[in-house]
Amino acid sequence: MSDLSVFDLVAEKIEEHTPLNRLESRGTLRIALKDAGFDAKSVSASQLAVVIQKLLPQHFEERGISDAENVCRTIAGCLSDTTSAESSDSPEAIFSRLGS
Repeated sequence: MSDLSVFDLVAEKIEEHTPLNRLESRGTLRIALKDAGFDAKSVSASQLAVVIQKLLPQHFEERGISDAENVCRTIAGCLSDTTSAESSDSPEAIFSRLGS
């Protein structure tokens, strides 16, 4: 992943795959994160993946985006590399490697 946060990455993917503009994409994602109890600044890729799967389709449907489920699957696909890198570098994983 580049210097973008996972929030920025997903917001760009929303803008790319929906008719929402930049402000609408970021706002919709922030609302979904708030509904889940997460903050855009500190959300992890795995947490964001759950929000995309469980909450974002409803927010898309409310905004008139057709085929919201499929759009969310596409957007979640961009997180697969990020979540695998995140899980391998978690504090638990690092300490486990150090203890071996």
